[in-house]
Amino acid sequence: MLSKSTIVGAVIAVCINAALAGANDYTFEPVKAEFKKGNATVAVRLIHKPSGKPVADAVIIQTRIDMAPEGMAQMDSPLNLQPSTDPGVYSFKTDLPMAGRWLLSIAAKVQGEPETVVGKITYKVNE
Repeated sequence: MLSKSTIVGAVIAVCINAALAGANDYTFEPVKAEFKKGNATVAVRLIHKPSGKPVADAVIIQTRIDMAPEGMAQMDSPLNLQPSTDPGVYSFKTDLPMAGRWLLSIAAKVQGEPETVVGKITYKVNE
């Protein structure tokens, strides 16, 4: 039979692990990392790292996609959230008018997590 101190210690360990879980337990991954310039649907998958499972119920609160070629002013493009049939995949219609590297910055709220999950993904856009 387990002693009270063993049970209390186990409960404390579980609580500490739960308290340490947070935004760092999640990551955004590109579904596709390369596009042709022009209209595109950029998609990311939100993954819960410890389980490896997609997170389907996140609320996207901020997005931005932009490019800053050397010697030029920064260029950004609007993003429009699209419905997705794949769990944990968040898709956005956008226009990528110039070849080069584009950076998607994204922030989401995950149910049950107090911290905002943020990510940055670089896409390669070709002619």
